[in-house]
Amino acid sequence: MCGINGIISKNQNQLSEVKQKMARMNELIFHRGPDEDGFFAEDVNSATLGMCMRRLSIIDLTTGKQPIFSDDNSIVIVFNGEIYNYRHLKSGLEQKGIRFNTTSDTEVILRLYEEYGTESFKMLDGMFAFSIFDKRINKLFIARDFFGEKPLYYYSDENQFIWASELKSIINVLDKKPEISKKGLNLFFRLTYIPAPFTIYENVLKLEANHYMEFDMNSGSHKIIAIPVESEKEKSKLKLPQAASVLKEKVMESVESRSVSDVPLGTFLSGGVDSSIVSWCLSQISDSKIDTFSIGFEKSVFDETDKSRVVSKLINSTHHEFVINENDLKEHVHDIIVNFDEPFADSSSLPSFLVAKKTSDYIKVALTGDGGDEVFGGYNKYYIGKLNKIYTGIVPSALHSAVLKGSRVLLKTKDDNRGKRFRLQRLLSSVNYNGGFYWDIISLGFTEDSYSNYFRDEYCFSHSEVFDSYKEKTGISNPGSLSEYREIDRHLSLEGDMLVKVDRTSMLNSLECRAPFLNKELWKYASSLPENYLMKGWDKKFILKEAFRSEFPEGFLDKSKSGFGVPVGDWLRSSLREELEIYAKRDSLDAQGIFNVDEISKIVDEHLSNKKDHTFKIWTFYCFQKWYYSIYTMN
Repeated sequence: MCGINGIISKNQNQLSEVKQKMARMNELIFHRGPDEDGFFAEDVNSATLGMCMRRLSIIDLTTGKQPIFSDDNSIVIVFNGEIYNYRHLKSGLEQKGIRFNTTSDTEVILRLYEEYGTESFKMLDGMFAFSIFDKRINKLFIARDFFGEKPLYYYSDENQFIWASELKSIINVLDKKPEISKKGLNLFFRLTYIPAPFTIYENVLKLEANHYMEFDMNSGSHKIIAIPVESEKEKSKLKLPQAASVLKEKVMESVESRSVSDVPLGTFLSGGVDSSIVSWCLSQISDSKIDTFSIGFEKSVFDETDKSRVVSKLINSTHHEFVINENDLKEHVHDIIVNFDEPFADSSSLPSFLVAKKTSDYIKVALTGDGGDEVFGGYNKYYIGKLNKIYTGIVPSALHSAVLKGSRVLLKTKDDNRGKRFRLQRLLSSVNYNGGFYWDIISLGFTEDSYSNYFRDEYCFSHSEVFDSYKEKTGISNPGSLSEYREIDRHLSLEGDMLVKVDRTSMLNSLECRAPFLNKELWKYASSLPENYLMKGWDKKFILKEAFRSEFPEGFLDKSKSGFGVPVGDWLRSSLREELEIYAKRDSLDAQGIFNVDEISKIVDEHLSNKKDHTFKIWTFYCFQKWYYSIYTMN
């Protein structure tokens, strides 16, 4: 695990400058790889190419130093991530007579590329971003994993091409900051994050998950190519008990493959279905007692440590529990938000950072339950999709408008407790009669019906301008099935939100997180099953719970879980209030030229005076302003 950086200067005799920039880029991601660094740079035709990395040593602690070269030095690689099937791939190559100089997974990627070229990329099971320079054909290849667990940004102009694991490495070596991307801004304020290929900066992009880039050093041009994916041609015909048995075996295999490490590892244990199953599986395959880590909150509505204690006792783990309050986050909230390098408003990043920080005192690798909801259909929004279909078929649109208007009065909340009234209001507000339900429900910040109220005209994009490229990419315009919801989430919220949160908060603490449910084979298998195996009636992740039900106390896997939320709405009225008020000053908003000052001022005032809870909108606004004043306007 580490971070990678690279530069191609399109001008001659730039070796010294390229090396200086790489040193700066590596310095900025020291937290991703504090154990060692590595550099490669040379002139190529009329250009200069450089690649570098920082390493967090997890596998092959002694001989895994990068960059790694082919035997004749014609191919060089730098790599960020883990390849979980590298031993299997290595064995196949050795049977063909190929010899290895290290025991690292990095060299396996290199040898595999030597043998199969870019076709080898589809063989990899893991989380990765890597760059390979092949001197024989003067081409650079940059690839990103299937789900997008590892980040990869890039920038190109007439003089240079730059790529990096973190946005800060690119922005800090440019002569000036790029303009704000209006598409990126619209995506952020609607979704609370910015999915690939966009960023908050114009002309700075993310390489999309399961794609690779080919950069031709001779022509200076590049193209992006999708890595081929094999999918099940037919739906599985297995009966439920058989399908559940196969799933259990596949999950166990995935946990085992992701537990390969030359350093201590444990699990994040929230007490929910996913983390509990991963922890149970690891305890079964481990030769010794495992470590589990959980985090709780003083505010009881957000605290679920009782569930994690049940699992810890069941599997006899060495359990570490950390209960946090508002004061614990005061000293970290700035660093956490700013470390994302662009606006990011998933508030669960705050506890994610703290559990990673606490965990890193004990271990270097943590297995997580991330991805279980996307793979097996576990989100509330999935069954809300069912409700939307039923509701709109029964209740006329005009009647719904009246119901919605009344609900905004009757269900109005004043504090950030996210209870039944909040959830019912969220459900009613998401009802859509025009087929765009799912695009609305994933918009957690400013929704389509009110977006234009809060922003000046030049920063307002229509719903189609914001989402049409994703509709085209997924081939899904009006999603109405669980399979379609899951596919949209794989392209947007998983890559743009969940995995960004986990990567940045863990790597900021030099901790590697691995997600056994994010396995191509598990995704393919789950997608081959009948939808009612994933969601039976209103029972989410049904087959996953069936597969492991006998291993847990009766009813445990059916308990509801609130998610990894934190009461940021309350904190915006207390410890973060002064900063929020500075960000919301009318003269500053006027000068900024982005927001409709009257409307933003209104919701900030209503929230701070406890007249109405606007947690999601205000937190999204707060995170944008923190980025704007802490990064964008700084020299």
